[in-house]
Amino acid sequence: MRGGGSDKKPATRLVTGGRRKEWTGAVVNPPVWRASTHLYDSVADMRAGKASNEDGRFFYGRRGSPTQWALAEALTELEPGAHGTMLFPSGVSAIACALLAVLRPGDVLLMADSSYDPTRSYAEAFLKKWGVETRYYDPLIGAGIADLICERTRAIMMESPGSLTFEIQDVPAICAAAKDRGVTTLLDNTWAASYFFRGIEHGVDITILAGTKYIVGHSDVMLGSVTCTEKYWQRVRRTAQQLGQVIAPDDAYLALRGLRTLDVRMRQHQDSALKIARWLAGQPRVARVLHPALPDCPGHAIWRRDFSGSAGLFSFVMDGGDADAVAAFVDGLALFGIGYSWGGYESLALPVDPTPDRSATEWKAEGPVIRLNIGLEDCADLMADLAKGLERYEKTACKR
Repeated sequence: MRGGGSDKKPATRLVTGGRRKEWTGAVVNPPVWRASTHLYDSVADMRAGKASNEDGRFFYGRRGSPTQWALAEALTELEPGAHGTMLFPSGVSAIACALLAVLRPGDVLLMADSSYDPTRSYAEAFLKKWGVETRYYDPLIGAGIADLICERTRAIMMESPGSLTFEIQDVPAICAAAKDRGVTTLLDNTWAASYFFRGIEHGVDITILAGTKYIVGHSDVMLGSVTCTEKYWQRVRRTAQQLGQVIAPDDAYLALRGLRTLDVRMRQHQDSALKIARWLAGQPRVARVLHPALPDCPGHAIWRRDFSGSAGLFSFVMDGGDADAVAAFVDGLALFGIGYSWGGYESLALPVDPTPDRSATEWKAEGPVIRLNIGLEDCADLMADLAKGLERYEKTACKR
């Protein structure tokens, strides 16, 4: 569905997006339309439905119904200048489809060296077998990416910040260099949820969200989305439909419910994460904190220029220690779960090692890295839990 052009503030768009009268009827939320088969009144009506491939027109369950259309339209409205959004059963499937829509065998894909591991794995496995060469670049390269663009370069895959080491990329500069050479730009915008940073407004052609994270916000739905400009809309839509990509209406309903509170949740995630990040930065066993809103984080100046806020996900580097000390820290936490996802209301702590996922740059650190998802618990309780974890870390590390 066409989006953008609205003069409403972002928080208002979150509440009103996708709530067309023809989709909601007399209730506040679009009902859950569970349907595989859409029925027609006549053969002529059936033929007309087949000829018009757009949201808002019934055809077959795989093309969605009001529950999915409402979510797609609401997500499109998060990105001013966007033309439409396609929905996917996971963030990885959204990334895969978006790349397939713009790449062909023989093409070169430029990818940020700080990219999400499943994105790299998809490039190194599927895309490589398909004849696409992936070349990695320093996430801090900015306008210098122009020097890496060759005659076979067709797309640039960005992720800002990186979800382990949190470098902020100069997205506008990269997009400007790409447009000069006719190269498509894609951005994994999951960290900012298309709320604290609007990719298409900053020159990106295609923005991708793992809606599993902040959009849903309650750790109970897998979801992905691809939002793009009009130029790429038909390519993305056609590719998604040919691959049979569709999400369940119940999942769309839960994502819509989560979306309505995104503003207040993101601001709470931001406030708590900043308090904890600043507190951690002052702890003797912590070498450094990788949080884009902190002045010493790579790309902080660009974050200040382009972002309107910061999320609840960040990492910190320990000063010395080993795997046993990390286990003592994480295993004893009472309020932090151990899990790969993030963006939900619950806090998470995850030991990570960025080293294997580097090709263009080298990761060097003073000690192990731990990534935190700061949820919606009381900040004082979370800091008290982390303080006890640091005590366990110190005791274990000193025994070695």
